[in-house]
Parts: sequence; C-alpha cells; structure tokens
Amino acid sequence: MRLPARTTTVVVLASLVTLVLGYVNKARCAGPPFSNLGRSLKFEALKNVDVCYSDIQYLWIGRDIDNHVFPFLHGGITASGSLFGGTVEYPVLSGLLMWLGGIGSHTDAAFLLHSAIIMAPFGLLTAWLLGRIAGWRALWWSLSPALVLFAFHNWDLPAVATTVAAAFVMLRGPGTLRTRGMIAAALLAVGACLKLYPGLFVLPVALAVLWGPVARHAGPEPGEHDAGTPDRAWRSGALDVRGALATVGVAAAIAVAINLPFAVLGFRGWLASFAFQSKRTADITTNSLWYWGLRPLIGDDGTYNVVVSVASPVLVVASFALALWIGVRIAHRTGTYPWLQVSAAMLCGFLLLHKVHSPQYVLWLLPFFVLLRVPWPLVAGYLTANTALGIGLFRYYAALGTDPDAARRWEYAVWFGVWGQVAILAVLFAVFLRSAPARGATSRSFRFPARRTQFPETPDNRTTVS
Repeated sequence: MRLPARTTTVVVLASLVTLVLGYVNKARCAGPPFSNLGRSLKFEALKNVDVCYSDIQYLWIGRDIDNHVFPFLHGGITASGSLFGGTVEYPVLSGLLMWLGGIGSHTDAAFLLHSAIIMAPFGLLTAWLLGRIAGWRALWWSLSPALVLFAFHNWDLPAVATTVAAAFVMLRGPGTLRTRGMIAAALLAVGACLKLYPGLFVLPVALAVLWGPVARHAGPEPGEHDAGTPDRAWRSGALDVRGALATVGVAAAIAVAINLPFAVLGFRGWLASFAFQSKRTADITTNSLWYWGLRPLIGDDGTYNVVVSVASPVLVVASFALALWIGVRIAHRTGTYPWLQVSAAMLCGFLLLHKVHSPQYVLWLLPFFVLLRVPWPLVAGYLTANTALGIGLFRYYAALGTDPDAARRWEYAVWFGVWGQVAILAVLFAVFLRSAPARGATSRSFRFPARRTQFPETPDNRTTVS
C-alpha cells in the first residue's frame, strides 16, 4: 500500500527538529575557552552534571584526530590497552568518518559540529525510509527522546541507516527475492564496517532467500484444507541454496574489500581496534547485567572478568542460534522465513548478554519498534528505562566521590535503567519472534502464519498480502 507523501514529510521534518535538539544538547559541553589541545575547558566540568557528554567530543584527544592522522595505518595498541597512532576502537568506515570530521577542525567544538553535519543526513535518511515503509509508526524514531540524548553521542547513525536501507530493499526493493537479498546483504556488510552489529542480520536475510521458493508455493490448493503446515510447499518448491550462499558471499566480499586496504597497509593498527574491544572489561562504564548483577555476587576480582569473558560470548551466540532456530520452525509452519523478526530477536540477545551495553545502543533497536507490531507499553517502557539510564548514569558519575548521598540517589536511577532494559529485552526477544510486520512493512514474499479453518479455502476467500 502506498503511503501518503505528507506522512513521510512530517516524519522527516520531525526527525530534523529532534536531531537539531540532539546537537544543541551535546554542544552545551563545547565552546570557548579552549586548552592548547583544542579541548573545551568546560567539558570536564559539565559533561556529567549537565548530561552533555559525547564520545565524539571526548575522543577529539587521544586518537590523533586532533592531529589529523589518517586512521589505522600507523597505529597500534600498547600492552596496557591504550590505542595510538590514529587507531580507533571502531570498524574502518567509522574511523574514516571520524577522520573526515576532524579535517578542518582545530577544537573539539568544531569536531562535534562537523561530525553532526556528516551524520545528520543518515538520521534523516533513516526517518525517510521508515516513513516510506511504516507511515506514522516512524514517529517512534523521529520523536524519540533517545534521538535527543544519543544521536550525536557516538557514530551510530550511519550504521542504523544502512540497516534500515537493507530492510527497505528487502521489503520494497526491485527484482526477485534473491536479488533483493544480495543487495540487502551488501548494505549490511557496509553497516558492519561502521558498527559490527548490522552484520548479524546477514544470516536471517540469507535464510529468507533460502526459503524464497517455498514461500511462492506455500499457499493451499483450491479445495485443500489448510491446517497450518504447508507440506505441499516442500513438494512444490526447492530451497534456494545457491541464492542463500550468494547472499552470504556478497556480504563477505564487500566486508573484505572494505577492510583489506587497511589490513594490508596498516595491519597492526587495523588489528588493534579488535584487540581493544576484546580486552575491554565489564566495568562501571558498561551498564550491563554482568556488572550490576554478577559482580555483586562474586566480587570484582580476576574471577569476575574471566567468567564474563567466557559466559558473555557463549550466551550471545546461543541467543543467536535460538532465534535462528525458532525462525526455521516458523518457516516450516508458514513457508516463509521471518528474517525481520529473527533479526530483531538477535539484536535483543546481543544487547541483553554482551558485556558492554552503552545507552546509545537504543538507536539500533528503534527501527524494529517501527517495522514490527510491538505493544506500545513495551516500547514506552524501554524508552523510559533508557532515558533514566542515559540521564542517571552521568549524574551518578558526577556525584561519585563528591556527594555520596546524591550518588546513592542517582544509583537508583541507574538500577532502574539497567534492570528495566534487561527485563524488557528478555520479553522483546520472544515478542519480536511472534510479532507481525507493521502495516506497510510486509514484503511481497511474506505470508502470515496460516490459521486453522473450518471450511476449505478457495481463490475467492483466500487472504493474500501484496
């Protein structure tokens, strides 16, 4: 169904206003006077108290951005875990964006402004695509408090845009499902070179391509009783194994092509970005269930870090496998692999169980609130918990060591934010897998799960989705 152009226009304009507010919020920490390194002197004084901290402004110093060093080629990591020589802790395309934002910048305020100018179009593109797909539901993105708090907290908007663009191609793109799957996989590979998480969704997309022929033959024959299991599909359509392998192959080729020049020309610096993340511990800055749940139980010694370093990746991978397996079960029943639902569930598993859960990761989840029919209390509850964490965390940092009573009060807000997100993510893992696409977010190959009927279906009464 074609959505009115005015709906998309309103969604984009609302996003523009929210992005401007997001920049203004972060810019409160930036501006003269500056140190001899171009650091705003008020940054340290205001970043936590006024909740205007951003990684963008913080990393102006310490990653050679202020020296305009091209990323990764001359860098590395020290034995203590500090990066140097232009290496940053993000994939290569984010490193390029950081370098571009630093060109012509001589202060952290200019770097913040230039970075916002670079990233804002990606936020607007996300709004436009979501508006085209889901209409007014896209306001969950455009009017979200998370966009004010975190749009320019880190370099997340470009990765979010590539993920939504991949969904748009799958749902509304031209050509066959195999063609759309390969294009979407290419976009997700680009996203993985910005932030790793879009790469998670390549497998669900490939499985959707694999089941494509089954979906085309999954409907019951005229006069055939439909009990919810499309056995005829298995007799009528073979799985598209070549298409699925090609989808994964395209993603791998794009990722290799983007990373290879950096790996060849500066292997030590390129590898250091991965080493930095692997060495990161689940400390007070990670906002994870591990720090706030496991650490109080077993203490903050070496055992805690060893347990987390093993348990977190194992459980994350297990959650991925569970989501993918449930998707296969659904595909057996419906004839269509629910790639969008499985992708959302996999992201929930990652956010729930990974050792690091930065509050700006809410931007990764927001598009799925738009694309899938999730009960609004869950969405509102998650955004409330995230806002409490995003504000309470920095006020908590500000009070630590200076005002124990205030620190205790703000710690309650952090607890509410962390455990509120944990609880809702656990529920969302199941809810996403059972949810239907939002109106307008149904691809041509998607069929809703068949229901038991008391009478044979005919071509005249059979429900189809265009």
